[in-house]
Amino acid sequence: MDLNAALSIATSGLEGTQYALGVVSQNVSNASTTGYVEETAQLNSRDSAGTGSGVKIGLTTRVVNDALQSSLYTQNAAVEALTVKSNSLASITALQGSTSSDSGSTATLSDELGNLSNAFSSLVSTPNDATARNTVISDAGTVVSTINDLSSAYQTQRQQAQDAIVSDVATVNTDLTTIGVLSKQIMLLKVQGQSTADLENQRATAMSDLSSQMSVTFTETSKGDMLVKTADGTQLPTYPTQDGQTLSTYPTTGGDTSSAAAIKTTEPTSTWPLSTTSEELQVTSTTSGSANGSYTPGIMLSINGVSTDVTSHLTGGSLGANIELRDTVYPQMQAQLDSFSYALASRFSTAGLPLFTDADGNVPSSTTTAETPNGIVGLSSTLKVSSDISSDTSKLAPDGSTSVATDVLSKAFTDTTTAPTTGLGVDGNITTGYRGDLTLASLATTLTSAQAQVASDTSSNLTSATTVQTSLTNSVSSVSSVNVDNEMSKIVALQNAYAANAKIVSTVQTMFTALLDAV
Repeated sequence: MDLNAALSIATSGLEGTQYALGVVSQNVSNASTTGYVEETAQLNSRDSAGTGSGVKIGLTTRVVNDALQSSLYTQNAAVEALTVKSNSLASITALQGSTSSDSGSTATLSDELGNLSNAFSSLVSTPNDATARNTVISDAGTVVSTINDLSSAYQTQRQQAQDAIVSDVATVNTDLTTIGVLSKQIMLLKVQGQSTADLENQRATAMSDLSSQMSVTFTETSKGDMLVKTADGTQLPTYPTQDGQTLSTYPTTGGDTSSAAAIKTTEPTSTWPLSTTSEELQVTSTTSGSANGSYTPGIMLSINGVSTDVTSHLTGGSLGANIELRDTVYPQMQAQLDSFSYALASRFSTAGLPLFTDADGNVPSSTTTAETPNGIVGLSSTLKVSSDISSDTSKLAPDGSTSVATDVLSKAFTDTTTAPTTGLGVDGNITTGYRGDLTLASLATTLTSAQAQVASDTSSNLTSATTVQTSLTNSVSSVSSVNVDNEMSKIVALQNAYAANAKIVSTVQTMFTALLDAV
């Protein structure tokens, strides 16, 4: 081997080692980055006429198991959705107290009805006692306060879900367009035969974040593009197209791609392809925006200038969970409480004591799809103790008579007239999910138990889902994550290789110097 060949081989070894050290260094620096997959430097022997002639640098590769990674993305969406729901429902269960027999709680709605029943029993014994009459009013006020507080909590959590949806949509847009920007760069580099590992890792980070926002699937094309679809197969664009042609800009609003303020494809945007609006929700707000209510904002997908409502297609993750809380969970809880409030007011009125009224002081109408005072929708937020009776407690025991209190005990508290269970809400599409032919105490217990069960099931499912997520994370990590100890071992080996090649270069240089001196 002549000196030139030796120098060429050693020089290529130095270049290859330097490249490999760069890959290892990047692995170490990104070891804790979510979604980052270990990169591997590809160094191959270079042959010339069957004789080794140095080191050839190949394309950097990523160590990844696509099936495991896809399963982890799916599980991320499930865990995030359950986490969001569990956190939201915790505020409701804190207000409701416990229906467990060994909890010792006296804060449930049924407990407070029991206190009211006891107050009426005491009034039967001492009808002329002002303290006994005031206790009835006080206990009735406690029942109403609990109902009002629960209704307010439903609306507060529902509004928080609506506000979170607006934020989630912006995050989803950023992730989608980040994937789009990186995919276009990856496709370009693949055409040029260059390494795309770094860009693929950056894209994987955006994909991991998107998988926590909603349930999505990812499919990489042979050209390096990444197709993103919802769980039901609805495709979400990652960069704008029109008539099948890729555009150079993201539209700033809707599908307007001619806007002067359009954003370059090298800059991800939070305003496209999905859009929604901020809104202060009312108890009557629904996705249908019926004649009796108002709209909850839909989530629109803009493609080629056409906007389509895709709210129902967006499930899982924080976005899907907030949509479910806003449009399903809290409207049903509100309807359950409205139904109970109507049963409470109407049964007391039927017993001869209109102790509970709507905001106008009237016994509420039985219409299940109209807002109070014309119906029962939202009644639980306006229910109150009759001002006529609270200002003149003698009406609880007229002329010292016990008949009113006796009738309340024998009729209102034992009445099982069916409370509304179907056709609830302004759209008439909500059901309570349980029987209505129960006493007030049983209705209260059933309502509390049903709502507590939703929170309990969510918490239990979260525990199970988190366990599966941890197992998948460990499996993915065993294949794809960066092991810093292994990377440091690679650095030591590469340093030795670098030193060996450098020694050859130095030796060849010395030999060239000696030859020149000899000449």
